[in-house]
Amino acid sequence: MPELPDGEEAPKDGSLPDIAMDRPLSAYVHVPFCQVRCGYCDFNTYTSTELGAGATPREYDTQLLGEIALAGQVLDGGKPLSTVFFGGGTPTFLQASQLAHILGVLELVFGIEEGAEVTTEANPETVDAEYLRALKEAGFTRVSVGMQSASTHVLATLDRLHTPERVPQVITWAKDAGLSSSLDLIYGTPGESLDDWRHSLREAISMNPDHISAYGLGIEPGTKMGQQVKRGILPDTDPDDLAAKYEIADEMLSEAGYSWYEVSNWSKPGHQSRHNMAYWRNNNWWGFGPGAHSHINGTRFWNVKHPRTWAERLKAGESPAAAREILSPEERSEEDIMLGIRLAEGLPLTAGLAGPGEAPNRAALAGRRHKTMLLASDGLLDPTELAGGRMVLTLKGRLLADTVIRTLWD
Repeated sequence: MPELPDGEEAPKDGSLPDIAMDRPLSAYVHVPFCQVRCGYCDFNTYTSTELGAGATPREYDTQLLGEIALAGQVLDGGKPLSTVFFGGGTPTFLQASQLAHILGVLELVFGIEEGAEVTTEANPETVDAEYLRALKEAGFTRVSVGMQSASTHVLATLDRLHTPERVPQVITWAKDAGLSSSLDLIYGTPGESLDDWRHSLREAISMNPDHISAYGLGIEPGTKMGQQVKRGILPDTDPDDLAAKYEIADEMLSEAGYSWYEVSNWSKPGHQSRHNMAYWRNNNWWGFGPGAHSHINGTRFWNVKHPRTWAERLKAGESPAAAREILSPEERSEEDIMLGIRLAEGLPLTAGLAGPGEAPNRAALAGRRHKTMLLASDGLLDPTELAGGRMVLTLKGRLLADTVIRTLWD
């Protein structure tokens, strides 16, 4: 698991700089438990039996109440939540009644906007029709299913427990329950051929979900898979292979009626993930749970990672935040560009060059125009959109988004 970033000490009472809430508010709930730990995963997750008393799934929803209450006090109620997302780990490793309990307390403390998007991630083997109906009754609107692949040998390499046949059942149950559905796919697994990847995409499309995410596999050094690559048991990922599979995904998903709205996400019309968009628009969110990260009005803070330490801090009446970073206006502008350029809607040419209501100076604007014209000539930005005053990535630009960001800020 990656180490937490460095930062200044976070106040024990959880207090934040006294700045008016300037962007919509979302909630992320981290559930750190899994039945098994997948070999590629470097998230802050634990199997349910390795932690012992004081950090078990059975008591987790009750422990979360302390952090939700703290957040309500710090934000003085804040704004009603525009989106809620349960991630992990495996949120559906908890009972449906526990997820309903957590959602109900969030609504009690903050309120939830009318028509808000409420999502949980789900591993296929952890839910059934009854479970999904219970989520719908509790106020959930959407389920994001970890399909990853339709090839059994790829699932085995990833240490996934479900079979390919289980995923269509879950999507059918979700639709029958009245939940919007999303599928998560991973491409670039060692041993995955181009035909394997096309097969996974065809299977995903055949289920007709509202939304599909596709992420290139990153093999981290501290993971089981990272050690297998280091020892030569598995080959490392190949950038050219990842690029080819991304292009295949974009072509097949576009032909099937899905449109990209963020570099790794495609949806049917009207089914973009609003929680995803909250991240890419750099809105406010409070992350609940061990290791969860938050962003409130330019202050980023992150919780201690171990579930027992996190629970002990809350029990003592203290914030579980390990550290924080207060961003300057310039750093916030830089983040707005770094995140927003990944969206299909792109960014105005003047993004980050001046404060709200201010006009950029001529030199800064001229420099931006020069850089973006070079990027367009290299095929990374759409020249038609640029002529209209917006920076929008081309397909090639999506593959080289980091290059675009570096160029804009050099």
